Amino acid sequence: AGGGFLLIPTLVLLVGLPMKEAIGTSLLIISMNSLIGFTGDIGHFSIDWFFMLKISVIAIAGIFIGGALAKKMAGEKLKKGFGWFVLIMGIYIIIKETLLK
Repeated sequence: AGGGFLLIPTLVLLVGLPMKEAIGTSLLIISMNSLIGFTGDIGHFSIDWFFMLKISVIAIAGIFIGGALAKKMAGEKLKKGFGWFVLIMGIYIIIKETLLK
């Protein structure tokens, strides 16, 4: 985990951003970090450009689907859903790292 799951609660609780803006800000920061890392790797590793294209198409479709859903969903529901998601993923990681090793 890169810590992105901590960024949203920080933006909401400490900075006072609305949930939708905190999610957008977090995604912008993550995408900029990814872009910088990718550009640093271009000359050093072999890149499967076709695979990257497929993943990019899926991600762009997800952007449009997420944007449409965000217009129909209240920020409070997003906040509660994000909390449940983080809790479930935390439990999954703990089980995977302790019991299934």
